[in-house]
Amino acid sequence: MTLSQLRTFALVARLGSLHAAALALGISEPAVSAALAALRKDLDDPLFVRTGSGISFTAGGRRLAARADEIVGLAEQLRREVGEAGTAIASLRVVASPAFEEHAAGALLETFTRRTPGSRVQLDVRSGSGFTPSLIWRSADIALGPRPQAVADVVLDVVPFLRYQRIVVASPAHPLARSGARVPLAVLLSHPWLTGPAGVEELTEEGRWLVQQDRQPDLVRLPSEREALAAAEAGEGVMLALAAVAREALRGGKLVRLDVEGTPVAGLWCASTLSLGRASAGARLLQRFVTTPEASAAMLAPRARKVRRPGSAVHVTLWSSPKAGTAFRSRAEPGPDGP
Repeated sequence: MTLSQLRTFALVARLGSLHAAALALGISEPAVSAALAALRKDLDDPLFVRTGSGISFTAGGRRLAARADEIVGLAEQLRREVGEAGTAIASLRVVASPAFEEHAAGALLETFTRRTPGSRVQLDVRSGSGFTPSLIWRSADIALGPRPQAVADVVLDVVPFLRYQRIVVASPAHPLARSGARVPLAVLLSHPWLTGPAGVEELTEEGRWLVQQDRQPDLVRLPSEREALAAAEAGEGVMLALAAVAREALRGGKLVRLDVEGTPVAGLWCASTLSLGRASAGARLLQRFVTTPEASAAMLAPRARKVRRPGSAVHVTLWSSPKAGTAFRSRAEPGPDGP
């Protein structure tokens, strides 16, 4: 049994087909079949059988699938730790949801690296559905955004730290805004909705609220939520916007808030890591830091800087400056209302 074989099997179990696993690994489907055949022989178990709808795992295959992710993740973590041995650098890999990355991650992580000597933070952006796999595979040490999806046999440590509200806004000239009356939800859903590149993110409270409706709106996705807000100001549609981000335009009369049943939608951003002592020291440190007043102040500051430039595919790595360490004070309750 080799790590390569386990990685292949873990992908087949996660993606549900040999073809999808081959594409993800960048190898041929016969190579995937060969790796699985070797595992079957070594473990003396068929592991899975093909069905009309895909593949069905045996009891042994299900047990292996539950452990393969963990083994592959530990191997990746060990490879990184060995590579950093003998250096003063401790890397921390963060995965964040698109909305959190755009509105809060930059200020938070810049503040954290200034307070953490010898740290290097790498940020990736992914929807909430990718949080748990990222943590299991150790491709991320900590996830920032909505509460991750629960997975059998995986225990996560989830710490809520920042509340937010989403409200429906539109230009004062928009047809739904001119009457000033409550807007029926059915009518609102018939109009174009302006969003950031991720649309209305799944696993968020706003995503759950929207999926419960009888119909789904036509989403017009723009490169960022701030660009979507500008398009709403121009009268191009309505937007389910973060209240704090839209506040200035509302005060200036560039936008109006629509009275819609079920809104505002209250949400909560969380910092999630592997539990049972499997989180890295840097992940635990950041998880404690996000609950501090200093972190809240950074995230809530107006015009907080983003980590990446609009349209860039690669996120910059943040380095701490060499200075004395700062003790972090944690608190149990999530922080104040955020964006």
